Amino acid sequence: MHTILNPLTVEFWVPIFVTILCGGIIGVERQLRGKPAGIRTSILICLGTYIFVSLADSLSPQNRDPSRIIGQIVTGIGFIGAGVIMGKDSLVKGVTSAAVIWVLAGIGACIGYGMLSPALALTLVTVSVLLGVELLESTFKKLRRGAHANYSENNTSDISTDEPE
Repeated sequence: MHTILNPLTVEFWVPIFVTILCGGIIGVERQLRGKPAGIRTSILICLGTYIFVSLADSLSPQNRDPSRIIGQIVTGIGFIGAGVIMGKDSLVKGVTSAAVIWVLAGIGACIGYGMLSPALALTLVTVSVLLGVELLESTFKKLRRGAHANYSENNTSDISTDEPE
């Protein structure tokens, strides 16, 4: 058994801790905003991807193909991400959450291939993008036009569009 798959070793627990940390950091941001894929889901996506990559990477060299492993994860995660996208009255919601799910899988794959530092850096970049764009949108109201407007079922009087009515 590979050391990385032996729960009696530190090598087994360090990447698991990093997956929990990375998924948890992104998940907290999502959960605080009331978005799909909160803390538990984010951790589990990151952890699940890590598990599949680690298992596949533990195969003998002649039986593994990293590009196929990543390709299958991208396809499967894309399917899960599609499940959080909702359409209603020509509005599409959940695309950012779907993209975050994809990023979480990428971070899990990095950890599975032993790239812990890049995974932590990508986690910080992801949260920075999520928070930074929100800050830009609140600073520059024009960024909240069209498909990116903050729609509310009860109050649509403040929505402005460039299209004539």
